[in-house]
Amino acid sequence: MIHTTAKGRAAKRAGARAAVAVALFASVAGLSGCMSSGDDIDALALAAETEPADVLYNQGLANLEGGRLSEASKKFEAIDRQHPYSEWARKALVMRAFTSYRAGEYEDAENSAKRYLSLYPGSEDAAYAQYIIGLSYWRQIPDVTRDQRAASRAAAAMQEVIDRYPESEYAEDARTKIRMARDQLAGKEMQVGRYYLERREYVAAINRFKNVVDQYSNTRHVEEALARLTEAYYAMGLTQEAQASASVLGQNFPDSPWYHDSYALLQSKGLAPREAGPGSWFASASRAITGA
Repeated sequence: MIHTTAKGRAAKRAGARAAVAVALFASVAGLSGCMSSGDDIDALALAAETEPADVLYNQGLANLEGGRLSEASKKFEAIDRQHPYSEWARKALVMRAFTSYRAGEYEDAENSAKRYLSLYPGSEDAAYAQYIIGLSYWRQIPDVTRDQRAASRAAAAMQEVIDRYPESEYAEDARTKIRMARDQLAGKEMQVGRYYLERREYVAAINRFKNVVDQYSNTRHVEEALARLTEAYYAMGLTQEAQASASVLGQNFPDSPWYHDSYALLQSKGLAPREAGPGSWFASASRAITGA
């Protein structure tokens, strides 16, 4: 009787072990199935979970140098997620902004750089983060026939580089980018002004050309803007204003083909350029151009 009971207990234990083995095999088989399907298991993500921050960072740099931008971005993102507020996370965040910029993902680059500035405004890479924001806007500037909000944003972002980080290595290029963005904005104003001039909507055209002179006096478009002002005022019969516009043009750009055209236009009716009074818009415009 005792022997039979012992055999029964042994059989139960064997059965239990077999059941556990079957269950374990089933779970492993199910996991294997998931990995083969690729639905839920990301091998790279699992590996990243076990990597130290410095290893992930160096892997990200290697991917970046090798042109594997998507993989680099994932490595930098993993550091930010797994090791938040660490020194490696700080470095990874600005590198992620740069990687997104290199990949042409400008919105992601802007967001990462802005987040960096909110977390580390006084860090050594803050100027670079602000510069990336400006570059991201600058790369999105379209041709002059389209909306120029990106040019305006690029100029503002680059001005932040100059104002906040005047001694940084990015300040000089920021100035160059500002000049180019402002030239684009002036070009847009000129395009609209010419459109109104062709339609003989002279007041609207004059407002656009005066805006170029007022706001963008150091761009290449100011010569044409003054010539177009001469043309528009002349067409309206406002000869004194036409003469004053031509005078400002001649004082500042005496060798310009635009001045020669304006002078010839006035000469066709026996007129000549004539300086306006010291308190006029033309006098202030001339001072602004000369100062620029």
